[in-house]
Amino acid sequence: MLVSPGLVWDHGLVTGEGAGAGTARYAEIEEWLRRLCASLPVGSILPSEVEVAEQFQVSRMTARKAFQNLVQMGLIDRKRGSGSFVLPPPLHRKEGVLQSFTQDMVARGLTPSSRVVRADLGAAPEAAAALGLSQAEWVVTIERIRYADGVAVALEQTALPGGFAAVLQADLERGSLHRALADLGREMGRATGYVTARLATQDEAALLEIDMPAALLVESRVITDLNGKIVESTKSAYVGSRWVIDTGSFVAPLQS
Repeated sequence: MLVSPGLVWDHGLVTGEGAGAGTARYAEIEEWLRRLCASLPVGSILPSEVEVAEQFQVSRMTARKAFQNLVQMGLIDRKRGSGSFVLPPPLHRKEGVLQSFTQDMVARGLTPSSRVVRADLGAAPEAAAALGLSQAEWVVTIERIRYADGVAVALEQTALPGGFAAVLQADLERGSLHRALADLGREMGRATGYVTARLATQDEAALLEIDMPAALLVESRVITDLNGKIVESTKSAYVGSRWVIDTGSFVAPLQS
């Protein structure tokens, strides 16, 4: 039988701090699993649905709902045939601060890496317009999956003016695109953009190795160099359960 510190069995119900007798059964299991995840190292395997269902004396469907909720929260990862594993906590980034993904992950003590899905030079009218170019001008298009310690965090689509085609020769899987641009003599100056939320498509879910339905935080941004010229247009679709943008604002005084 599975045991978790601080929880006491009582006729198939779990009691303890935060648990309520009127709580739905799957919610009781969810709370128990949350505490178990918090007490285990990242990568630990959790009890199976069958084991949890037997321990709580509920149907497997009820236990499955609790597991699915933890997947949506980004607390666990489920692999068919292998089990459910404890995930690291979501990554936080402060609003108003933009570092390259590589620089950001290294600063956190994580190992950044990428998988290039697409990298080419050609016609892309929509991307050209975002870069302030004529639709006939060619652009560099780079699509990558970004990883932190081997976990997929985001699907990133970047467009650059065709004059930066030399970056296609750089190591875009282990290296930094911004470093490659700096090596070409172009330093980043300012980034502007916005964040939206939507559900992942089936193709995006497959690339990011997440179950559907899954929420994405999509950051669209344009970066200019020190002279104010547009250098980059990027859309980064972050896995909502693995990425958090921290915000802070002044409260406007009430009008008298």
